[in-house]
Amino acid sequence: MLLLAMDTATPAVTVALHDGEAVVASSSRVDARRHGELLLPAVDRVLAEAGLKLDAVTGVVVGVGPGPYTGLRVGLVTAAAFSSALGVPVHGLCTLDGLAYASGIDEPFAVATDARRKEVYWARYDDSRTRTTDAAVDRPADIAGALAGLPVVGAGARLYPEAFPDARDPEHQSAAALAALAAERLGAGDAEGFLDPLPMYLRRPDAQVPKNYKVVTPK
Repeated sequence: MLLLAMDTATPAVTVALHDGEAVVASSSRVDARRHGELLLPAVDRVLAEAGLKLDAVTGVVVGVGPGPYTGLRVGLVTAAAFSSALGVPVHGLCTLDGLAYASGIDEPFAVATDARRKEVYWARYDDSRTRTTDAAVDRPADIAGALAGLPVVGAGARLYPEAFPDARDPEHQSAAALAALAAERLGAGDAEGFLDPLPMYLRRPDAQVPKNYKVVTPK
């Protein structure tokens, strides 16, 4: 097994290789505006670090979000392209699950990432492997009561400390954790633990076609 994992659903552009037993190389950079520019060089970098060629990859793992429209699509399109070119499967995982897995927390907690517009993407967990709610998008103040007393992992917790006073690491997504979670589920034959590699938006994109705009035609 050699899994190539990537996630661009958050400001972190993150890539990792996992051989079924351990992460053999990884790269992460936090830059919310350069997903398209940074992803492929990161793939090249982890392959070079591992001393491997792309054709050694046996599966692709990708974070499906939730996340902003443009950044999220970069990772998903790249994963689909690699899957098609190599003839290997692509496994989708909720981005929040990667953060939860990396936390190692073994008691109830939540994960919250920055959704912009003064909102967070979030979900609740019983432990680092078990999500108990669907991913959702809400204003922090609207869910503070429901999550009161729980640790909250992710950048969303740090952005809104008044709503989430018990912020925990990690702050940013890691493809290394996403790859390790995927390897664990594949090793256990847990096919239902994966999602279709399609974007989880939860809301419409910021860019909209103007309504009732004036059509100008030549006379």
